[in-house]
Amino acid sequence: MQIDWNGVFFPSLGIAEIVVRGTLMYLGLFMILRFMARRQAGHFGPADLLVIVLIADAAQNGLGKEYQSVTEGLVLVVTIVAWEYIIDWLTYRFPALRPVFRPPSLTLVKDGRFVEESMRKEMLSIDELTSLLRQQQVEDIAEVRLAKLEGDGRISVLRREGPAGQ
Repeated sequence: MQIDWNGVFFPSLGIAEIVVRGTLMYLGLFMILRFMARRQAGHFGPADLLVIVLIADAAQNGLGKEYQSVTEGLVLVVTIVAWEYIIDWLTYRFPALRPVFRPPSLTLVKDGRFVEESMRKEMLSIDELTSLLRQQQVEDIAEVRLAKLEGDGRISVLRREGPAGQ
């Protein structure tokens, strides 16, 4: 039981190459996922998890070539986390960048009526939307003044105001 300490800690690839690979893969996957249907972000099913696993497996080869050391793995993880932090910081610091990095909300119900164009854009059926509304304690679409699909995939609902005393 010998341990190759050089192989554990000393990279077989250049650190700069790992950072460049991590950056390119992160930004590439970010762009792909940014333009995918948002509703998948807030509601994961078995098929969605399969896609995530397949993306991770496909990206692995491009991310690390065939790295072997712990150091290379840590540099890669730090690079990916750093890009996530940088994008969050940029969207916080520069509001003009928010539409680029965060999808805007999308109106699904307005004044008790489905907005079919928005539902079609997100490939969201009436049955799926009514199910999501029920999860928000909405029994009837007529109760909804406004329902939006937020950029993070969650549904926000504003109800109509009832008569005085309710």
